[in-house]
Amino acid sequence: MSSMQEAQRAHAQQVHAQHRAQAFAYQQHQQMLWEAENARQAAEQAAAEDERHRKRLYTEARAAKVAAANANLRSRVAELEELLADTLAVDDHIDLDRLKRSSTPPPFDPGDLGVPLAAPQWSDFAPPEPAGLGRMFGGEVRHQQQVAEARQVFEQATAKHEAAEAQRRRRLAAAEEKYRQQCEKLAAKVAAHNAAIDRFSAVFAAADPKAVVEYFGLVLGNSVYPDDFPQRYRLAYLPESRQLVVEYHLPAVEVVPRIREYRYQPADDEVTAVGRPATEIAERYADLITQITLRTVHELYEADRTRLLETVCINGIVERIDPATGRPARPCLVSLRTTRDEFVAINLANVDPAACLRRLGARISAHPVDLAPVAAVVDFDQVDKRFADEIDVLADLDQRPDLLTMPADQFEQLIADLFTKLGLQMRQVRTAADGTVECMAHDPRPLFGGTVVVLARRGGGTVDVSAVRDLFGVVQAENASNGILVTTAGYTSAAFDFAAGKPLELIDGSALLHMLAEAGGVKARIDRRA
Repeated sequence: MSSMQEAQRAHAQQVHAQHRAQAFAYQQHQQMLWEAENARQAAEQAAAEDERHRKRLYTEARAAKVAAANANLRSRVAELEELLADTLAVDDHIDLDRLKRSSTPPPFDPGDLGVPLAAPQWSDFAPPEPAGLGRMFGGEVRHQQQVAEARQVFEQATAKHEAAEAQRRRRLAAAEEKYRQQCEKLAAKVAAHNAAIDRFSAVFAAADPKAVVEYFGLVLGNSVYPDDFPQRYRLAYLPESRQLVVEYHLPAVEVVPRIREYRYQPADDEVTAVGRPATEIAERYADLITQITLRTVHELYEADRTRLLETVCINGIVERIDPATGRPARPCLVSLRTTRDEFVAINLANVDPAACLRRLGARISAHPVDLAPVAAVVDFDQVDKRFADEIDVLADLDQRPDLLTMPADQFEQLIADLFTKLGLQMRQVRTAADGTVECMAHDPRPLFGGTVVVLARRGGGTVDVSAVRDLFGVVQAENASNGILVTTAGYTSAAFDFAAGKPLELIDGSALLHMLAEAGGVKARIDRRA
């Protein structure tokens, strides 16, 4: 082959090799482009799947939050529906002895001070005995020197230990003395606390009004309501009629949830609130008021193991700002007077609260949502003033005349003088065989005046409806304009019910004491323990 052919062949081979190299590089480039495209598509698909996963998690989280909010709403509504039922399983009586404390102190713990310090042992200091050849060539002498030196160190360690041990015993004695003083202080504190409980128990058993109010205040304070309920109240106890008057603050209508449920729309990612109808809110609020009233009376009677309460009067009020005047207002939405016997005969587990209150003769607002008031059965401020007046003069108890034990002629004169000062003209005053003071009087006022029949009874228990019927019969027989029945005790709920709407006025023992002090200038007492 000629040199030119060889050169041409070499060139051709070179060009072929270049073409092959270029083709391989092209194929590699195309492969890389394909792989890159696949990687891009895989990344986009993964991102899309991740976004779908993220959106699914977000939607589930939003739906779970709405479900939790709806569960809270249902729980709140159930809590309001079960206010009365929840207290029936609770024993509301407070055992005062259980309020006493124990004076048993914790055992004395000296800690490290109670462990004696380890004394140094000679065996830990004594040098080893020389052995064998060690005894020779002066070994015994050196050993004796070592023993003397060790003995000196041992004695120093022993003296140091004895000083440290003495200090430990002194610190232990100081700790024991401090513990003893703490025990004495605890015992004195516990004894003072328990003595105060005993004193309170004694005055409570004696029906001291302050003690009775404090005890039943504890009872109501133990009643667990939702946190947004006011749980405020005022109490007054009238011992002569064994009557407890309660002014109880009711929650506002806002405690009833305005939202019935929440709904989540994933497509719009919106949460909408479905409102509770106004009629349902009104019904639930009215039911709430009746439940609280029955619950409160139930707790008071159940806690009264010594029968200090014959009658409970409760006024349920709401504090608000009157939109018409801009001034604070306290409308009474429910008012009830009920005796122990008629209330405890009710099975509260099966009653409809509103129907039960109506049967007991309660006054219930027709529109509590609008805070439409009712007339209170008892004006708490008047009762509380009489109650305060009685407490103020407890220190002078021995000096005040006792209405129950004063001679009959003095009691008769006291009643006649009282109503004379109140504006009546006494025409006939006498004391019947049963001790009742009977007065025929004249009210000189035009239009409202006329004959007035006054009957004053003392002693005995709560006056029932029969005595009120008898008075009404006398009023009708005498064609009188008014009849007044006075007692040193109290009245049953049926007695008040019968007198309602009739020209009759019932004055219990507390009111009599107040009237004697205010109009007659006489500070008297009604001591049932005499």
